[in-house]
Amino acid sequence: MTLKLCAIGEPMIELAPVEGGLYRQGFAGDTFNTAWHMAQVLGPRARVGMVTRLGRDSLSDAFAAEMAADGLDLSGVVRDDHRRMGLYLIELDGVERSFHYWRETSAARHLADDPAVLERALARASLIHLSGITLAILSPTARETLFAALGKARAAGARIAFDPNIRARLWSSPTVLRDTLTAVLRHVDIALPSFDDESAHFGDASPQATLARFHAAGVAEVVVKNGAGAVHHSAGQTDTPPVAGIRDTTGAGDAFNAGYLAARVTGCPMDAAVRAGQALSAIVLRHPGARAPKSALSAHHG
Repeated sequence: MTLKLCAIGEPMIELAPVEGGLYRQGFAGDTFNTAWHMAQVLGPRARVGMVTRLGRDSLSDAFAAEMAADGLDLSGVVRDDHRRMGLYLIELDGVERSFHYWRETSAARHLADDPAVLERALARASLIHLSGITLAILSPTARETLFAALGKARAAGARIAFDPNIRARLWSSPTVLRDTLTAVLRHVDIALPSFDDESAHFGDASPQATLARFHAAGVAEVVVKNGAGAVHHSAGQTDTPPVAGIRDTTGAGDAFNAGYLAARVTGCPMDAAVRAGQALSAIVLRHPGARAPKSALSAHHG
């Protein structure tokens, strides 16, 4: 039976700088990056889709067409007559990147407005992936709607994966940030935090402290990403191999999530899944942008 995997969140229009002061238009977004890589890695073994909202404009159409061409499932995508996709622009200063966002009127902010539509999109899913950005863009009421839908999906057999992916400026206050990211954990089976985020916003002194805090919150499976440092997880510790030829760190954590989750849903133990996540992340690190070229992925899995 083909697995159904869902990623909930906000795909965005990306404007990335190229030579001559010009920009290249593409599409990205944390949970979308993860879903896209899972779809490429798993191929016909899974039906991977986004649960989101798009507009009815030509850019939303182009994104939907690209999703379909790359093998993603569109059944969880709702079209909005009044809003469009959010947009961000990448600014480079040497190799350092900063981001400028236009997402206040994004259709994806309303992805959880209709409980019945949301529940249908998540029905019969084996795995549901979301992030702190998913929660941050929703209204408090919509967050509760999402939590209720996750609870129903989980009761029906879905596993919930969560990357806190903390972006402080998306939250109304540090308190709301911490309270919401703690509240969602009661619905989570697999947590994929990054130690630098958790240290900055929750005061964790070490990756082991992050691991212990998520376990204490009731999450059974925890994987603490730590850049080039070792990955601490519920089954132990896995060293991170050095990566030569790093060109761009954008999307590396999203790719790790994809490799890890794809390995877990196909039956790999945690240590092997961490290594699969590291391998996919390394491919992304060696290429510009948040998603690896298909040629690099096919060479890796070929």
